[in-house]
Amino acid sequence: MPDQQEIPRVSMTAEEIESANLGSAPKLNSQVTLADYDPEWPLVFEREAARIRGQLGETRHRIEHVGSTSVPGLPAKPVIDMLLIVPDSADEAAYVPALETLGFQLAIREPDWYEHRVLRRYDLAACAESANLHVLSTGCPEIGRMLLFRDWLRTHDDDRDLYGSTKRSLSQQTWQYMQNYADAKSDVVAEILERASLRV
Repeated sequence: MPDQQEIPRVSMTAEEIESANLGSAPKLNSQVTLADYDPEWPLVFEREAARIRGQLGETRHRIEHVGSTSVPGLPAKPVIDMLLIVPDSADEAAYVPALETLGFQLAIREPDWYEHRVLRRYDLAACAESANLHVLSTGCPEIGRMLLFRDWLRTHDDDRDLYGSTKRSLSQQTWQYMQNYADAKSDVVAEILERASLRV
């Protein structure tokens, strides 16, 4: 698949959240519970990544640990965010059935935003209640943004602490959907990414 044009991520309406979810979107209607960084999180990722690699076999792919559980010292929801890069994320038949055998279920489909997909699996480990497996196509601009943000926070304590304090502050508010909480972090994410982009 050729490189894709950048599509800005904007705050999603309730209707858009419901439309993207297969089935009814889970409602939070509460605050967000964050946990202190757990050194077991990368081990859970590696275990799940190995299972996925084994199941996908000859399908060309790459797996990365992303999100807050991938940054030592950062508070996070006990949910392991993983990024699966495949030739064409819209070609669900190429990867979804294989991942379903591992207990992952397709939960989100966003054809208008890079053909983004999310599969979920629950009850991973005592330290991780679930995993979100994000799927994007090779060449997608969002891949570079996700990895730049992760790598920058891993090596810049000031921005890691800024992001962590923003997360803790926002987590004390009540959100209808978890996506609303994620969208509320957009400004600080953009600010940090701008600094990171100027230094790379």
